[in-house]
Amino acid sequence: MATKKRYGKKASQKVERAMHEMKHGELHSGRSGKKVTSRKQAIAIGLSEARRAGGKVPSKSKRAASKKK
Repeated sequence: MATKKRYGKKASQKVERAMHEMKHGELHSGRSGKKVTSRKQAIAIGLSEARRAGGKVPSKSKRAASKKK
């Protein structure tokens, strides 16, 4: 049985760009503008940008969504 891909090409590109920027010390978080050093945070930023750009990205988990409120 074939499974569907969870993430689209746009998501892949955005995460790749975010990781590249993080590795070169150019990625900064939203409001605070602090430099991002965490790999997980870089991925989250890339996926968030992909969502805003209309890419195919699964919605946030219920746990992550409830923390934000």
